[in-house]
Amino acid sequence: MLFLKFYDLEMQFQLSIKVLIQSALSLGRTLDSDFPPLQQFFVVMEHCLKHGLKAKKSFIGQNKSFFGPLELVEKLCPEASDLATSVRNLPELKTPVGRGRAWLYLAVMQKKLADYLKVLLDHKHLLSEFYESDALMMEEEGAVMVGLLVGLNVIDANLCLKGEDLDSQKHYVEELNRHLSCTVGDLQTKIESLEKTNSKLQEELTAATDRIRALQDEQQELRQQNEQIRERSEKHVEVTKEDTKVELETYKQTRQGLDEMYSDAWKQLKEEKRIRMELEKELELQIGMKTEMEIAMKLLEKDTHEKQDTLVALRQQLEEVKAINLQMFNKSQNTETTLQQKKEAISSFEGKTNQIMSSIKQMEDRLQHAEKAKRDAEEKSVKLKRELGSRIETLKQQLSQLDNKCSTLEKELKSEKEQRQTLQQELHQEKDTTTLLKTELQQVEGLKKELRKLQEEKQQLEKTCEEQEQALQEMGLHLSQSKLKMEDIKEVNKALKGHTWLKDDEATHCKQCEKEFSISRRKHHCRNCGHIFCNTCSSNELALPSYPKPVRVCDTCHTLLLQRCSSNSS
Repeated sequence: MLFLKFYDLEMQFQLSIKVLIQSALSLGRTLDSDFPPLQQFFVVMEHCLKHGLKAKKSFIGQNKSFFGPLELVEKLCPEASDLATSVRNLPELKTPVGRGRAWLYLAVMQKKLADYLKVLLDHKHLLSEFYESDALMMEEEGAVMVGLLVGLNVIDANLCLKGEDLDSQKHYVEELNRHLSCTVGDLQTKIESLEKTNSKLQEELTAATDRIRALQDEQQELRQQNEQIRERSEKHVEVTKEDTKVELETYKQTRQGLDEMYSDAWKQLKEEKRIRMELEKELELQIGMKTEMEIAMKLLEKDTHEKQDTLVALRQQLEEVKAINLQMFNKSQNTETTLQQKKEAISSFEGKTNQIMSSIKQMEDRLQHAEKAKRDAEEKSVKLKRELGSRIETLKQQLSQLDNKCSTLEKELKSEKEQRQTLQQELHQEKDTTTLLKTELQQVEGLKKELRKLQEEKQQLEKTCEEQEQALQEMGLHLSQSKLKMEDIKEVNKALKGHTWLKDDEATHCKQCEKEFSISRRKHHCRNCGHIFCNTCSSNELALPSYPKPVRVCDTCHTLLLQRCSSNSS
């Protein structure tokens, strides 16, 4: 519990000093005793000084008073003797609590509260008579508190001690109640904001539950669809199984039919073998004629093989020509824009290729006829083996026809080779033209890229020019404003030449009325000339160029500045 109070007191002390300094700077005037943040500060300060106080026994009973440690300041710091004597001389104060409050008031008005408390903290062996070992003033947090009190030197306070009843604690209790009511109001606002956020969260929760339900419905629908698809797939599998069964049955039936056909063919083969044996016996008589026919057949086979090789080579060449034609067609599509003038040549080339294709087709037809003729010749040779004598003349005639056909085919092949050479020459010429056109296209694309780069650089330069013009305009405005400010500063420097900011220790009397300063008659600096005056001689406030808000000015500077403003305005 003691640690919690210690922590709460430290937090309250920091908040009270922060609020007091901010509110005093925002007002920009001397603070009265009725100023609420100042009252709150004194209440928190009193609680901090009372934390961990030892109870002293007297005739009346035990008494806790924070004025006891404050009286030590008079012994440790001789500057505080006037303060202690003035507190003792006040006739209205009868209790040590009231004297301690008056001492705090006067120390704040003198702007030396931090200095006095620092002196006390430097002599903690003396404070141990009044405070417990875990008190706030005995810990390191006491030094932090004194450091925060230095910020109060910015504040000017004018506190009246006569009319206030410092002995009674009603004023402090009211201030505490007021502070508590403020905190309660803040808590209520926080509770309202939390309720609003809670309602928003509940709405979001309901929306989320609705979404979850919708997703669950969609999930159920998807499950139903999956079941339907599964049922369909099962039905399809069953149908496919039935189809496969039917196909197997048909395959078995066809296999049986093929087996029957194979047995029939085997029987026919056996019969043919028997017939062949009979024929071989008959052919043994005519071996001489057969050898001559075999030689003639070998020659025919050689010729046919050579012609087939030439035909295969021609087909390969035709395929190469087709591939070249395809490449040329693709290249012509890519360069249609630049090759419009050569469309006629390409069309003529396509006509030639068509003619070649037609001639190749004719050659293939002729080859097919030749193959058919070869087959016929072979069949005829087989028949000749059976009939021998009667069909030799027909074979000779067919051989002569085949020779004629081969000669015609060779002539046609020579003509086609010449045409192929001419086509290759034309292809080389067109390749050269396409390479030239490609180089020209690459040059054109490089020029386009350079044009784009130049356009982008032009746009960037235009943007930089516009930005520089805007910057020049802004610099002109700033220069005009700075000139006006410099003129104001020059006037202020002229007015401030020869004036210095006097220290508090250097002045003992008012510069104007020459009255001696005391606790009731406090020192005030004029923010214009820097001299020290009393409150009556420096009660005026004016806005100066070096200060954003109206500040304290003496009577003479007030009149001079008003005259100068009136002359400037005229």
